[in-house]
Amino acid sequence: MDNLFILLFVPLVSALILFFIQDNKTAKGAALVLSLIQLGLTIPFLMSFNAAGGMQFEQSFSWISALGINFHLGLDGISLPMVMLTNGLIPLIILSTFDKQFRGNFYGLVSFMQTGLLLVFLALDAFTFYVGWEVALIPIYFICALWGEGDRIRVNLKFFIYTFFGSLLMLVAIIYLYNQVPTKNFEWASFVALDLSESTQRWIFWAFFIAFAIKIPIFPFHTWQPDTYTNAPTAGTMLLAGIMLKMGVYGIIRWLLPVVPFAVLSYSNVVMILCVIGVVYASIIAFKQNDAKRLIAYSSIAHVGLITAGVISWEADGLQGAIIQMVNHGFSVVALFFIVDMIEKRAGTRKLNELGGLASEMPQLATFFLIIVMGAIGLPLTNGFIGEFLLLKGVYGFGVWYAAIAGLTLIFGAVYMLRLYQKTMLGPLSDRFQQVWGLENHELIVLVAVVTVTLFLGVIPNAILDLSEASVVSLLNQIKF
Repeated sequence: MDNLFILLFVPLVSALILFFIQDNKTAKGAALVLSLIQLGLTIPFLMSFNAAGGMQFEQSFSWISALGINFHLGLDGISLPMVMLTNGLIPLIILSTFDKQFRGNFYGLVSFMQTGLLLVFLALDAFTFYVGWEVALIPIYFICALWGEGDRIRVNLKFFIYTFFGSLLMLVAIIYLYNQVPTKNFEWASFVALDLSESTQRWIFWAFFIAFAIKIPIFPFHTWQPDTYTNAPTAGTMLLAGIMLKMGVYGIIRWLLPVVPFAVLSYSNVVMILCVIGVVYASIIAFKQNDAKRLIAYSSIAHVGLITAGVISWEADGLQGAIIQMVNHGFSVVALFFIVDMIEKRAGTRKLNELGGLASEMPQLATFFLIIVMGAIGLPLTNGFIGEFLLLKGVYGFGVWYAAIAGLTLIFGAVYMLRLYQKTMLGPLSDRFQQVWGLENHELIVLVAVVTVTLFLGVIPNAILDLSEASVVSLLNQIKF
């Protein structure tokens, strides 16, 4: 089976089915089964993928022929890890909600969002890419607005305005590039082949970059993120941090580097400075957070700042590090938000000054939590180590001082992550824990799955690096100035 359309068709049909299921228990079971089917359908593409080859499993048909729009999909070593991340995390995110009272409409929105995310990672036509970009935004807005907490309407309106503004800038740039193509089409290959002037590349760069920077988010386009992550339901935060922000980094790799390389090179110092500022700034703010969920939100800004710096470094190691670290960050951040949700469920709070001592009552959770924290910090033999090493190696190749400052993330990350662990797990048992119960089955499955990935990719990182190496080298070789 080599039909990529099935990877879009299954979650789309799943969404339609789930919207009609009102019973809570039935909706959960159906959503999990359908997401596991989608994960199963992904495995043949991984097994038959030729890591030494270029774009594979390509399929295209004319969508809007009058405008030269094709529904063109393809898979290479850059997009395959993102597809595996998306289809691997969705079942875990669904499983994490098994103690919630969500109906089919919630799970339908998750499946619909999955369709948009996959379309972004598979599209080789700019218009199709843009459709996927917008399709992914709509369901997450409703997920956060309908099932969020606190001042969710105002927070989500800010999130929507930010991301929609960036999308409009990107659309303007896409339409301009379309008009420069002699044969008038939106094909990725046609955009890459364009010989654009330096001045044109500069404004095209900013139109795309702002859209991607908002989604990631990169300092100073990050102000929507902490409030949105904090007020969203935990599953929504998992979708945002675990998968959706990867759209922005992927967009830089797939569209920005090859289409406007001169502008990327010209502004690489500016972007690198923003990334490094984001790493330090977000880490310092994370130190001071009392809300555990908000602490992880700021830690995410620091991590993606380093990932983006690796992409902008123009080094193969930096790009390789960015790809594997996107996968690592996805699993780690989903697990961290899930553990905070588990603690809040048992204590009624996620404020660090009101927690503590849970390790004495839940040693299993404490063990899983510690391994996941070690992975997030980048301890050797965990998944985060090789990703951060390659990222810093790439940034070092770009500039020693950038690497020295970005490298502070290793120290800062250890400080705020170990503080999170200490405040929740260690010390005397908090009075908040009036009743503590052990891990429920669905909680155990999610944690075992994440810890397995954490240790597996820590010991065998080539499982990802071998997939992406040839595509990364090919991308860098085809970039022309």
